[in-house]
Amino acid sequence: MSVLNSIQNIFRIEELKKRLYFTFALLTVYRIGAHVPTPGIDGEQLSKFLTDKGGALMGFFDMFSGGALSRVTIFALGIMPYISASIIFQLLTVVIPAIGKLAKEGEEGRKKITQYTRYGTIVISLIQSFGIAVGLETMANGQFIHNPGWGFRLVTMITLTAGTTFIMWLGEQITERGLGNGISLIIFAGIVARLPEAVINTGRLIKAGELSIIVMIIIFIMMVGIIAGIIYMERGQRKIPVQYAKRVVGRKMYGGQSTHLPLKINTSGVIPPIFASSIIMFPATIAGFIAIPWVQSFAKQLAPGSLVHDLLYVAMIVFFCYFYTAIVFNPVDIADNLKKYGGYIPGIRPGKNTSDYIFRVLSRLTFVGAIYLSVVCVLPSMLISKFNVPFYFGGTSLLIVVGVALDTVSQIESHLLTRSYDGLLKKGRIKGRR
Repeated sequence: MSVLNSIQNIFRIEELKKRLYFTFALLTVYRIGAHVPTPGIDGEQLSKFLTDKGGALMGFFDMFSGGALSRVTIFALGIMPYISASIIFQLLTVVIPAIGKLAKEGEEGRKKITQYTRYGTIVISLIQSFGIAVGLETMANGQFIHNPGWGFRLVTMITLTAGTTFIMWLGEQITERGLGNGISLIIFAGIVARLPEAVINTGRLIKAGELSIIVMIIIFIMMVGIIAGIIYMERGQRKIPVQYAKRVVGRKMYGGQSTHLPLKINTSGVIPPIFASSIIMFPATIAGFIAIPWVQSFAKQLAPGSLVHDLLYVAMIVFFCYFYTAIVFNPVDIADNLKKYGGYIPGIRPGKNTSDYIFRVLSRLTFVGAIYLSVVCVLPSMLISKFNVPFYFGGTSLLIVVGVALDTVSQIESHLLTRSYDGLLKKGRIKGRR
């Protein structure tokens, strides 16, 4: 009953109700666009060909586009070019001092980096769409293309780039005027949209006797357990106590407060599994289109569920966890800021000793986070491969869906609490990942 009252409270707040409707409306527009075909392509036959030949990589990237990539619709590139551009500029803030300076200039600097990210998204989209156009012309002797040539290539480049730019705009509008992070919600919608089809296909296989009901019950229980583990770990953090010394400014005394520095167990989020999957699956997918025995054997070794794939996957997840955490979290800057404002960690000297202490704690947390990500991503893939489950919904999908849901519910609850309503839960509070 308390949950129903909380849901009713959402619609009693006019601003929150408008934001909710606005978010649903734009996500609906996105899902409609994911079914609009790209001109000059036989989408139905091409989709069947790509699904048969594309293998694991097609399933992985198709997950982020909500099925638009396998059908080569106007949203075939999805939001991935924007994510790639964002990651590139995060890396450049460390490599190029001018961009790093922009990142520290507050709101104005972030606006400029966002603008550069948009330009980078368009450039990446143009390159990727040209590669798709050329690939479609050479694939199966161009039998899926009505009129191959530079006309088709230009139309495809303009169409797919415009589609990605429109999705980017939708995401920014949701972030500004809706609920939650727009880009994350678009990925979330693409993953969730494929669930009904997967459930229907699974039901057909169970009815035909090709899939055991017991196996599906085991997998369902496993997914529920993994979701509970993801929620626990994504909310987990290490709180380092911080004490601020008293200081006199004019006639007033400031400081003397105790607070804490929260360090998340999984600082890097879902980035390591995405990077690791892309790198491993790319050569396997290319090899799947080459009809040479040893190449086909190599592709099988890198297929999800194989020992080689799982070992490489875990190794790359651990590497990217440390790599990405080192980029987004700088212990030296944290220690300098604490020293600047008169803060210190009890028992630790300010300056280098503080940064070394934060680095040691962060390294141990990152190791735990890397093991957690590896288990979540590898275990479902192994079981799905072993039991031949006919849909791609592994650990990466669960990480994204659960994480985005936590962030969105956290934002809804903050709106409710701000206006003196109870939160969504009677006991406790929902915490997002940030």
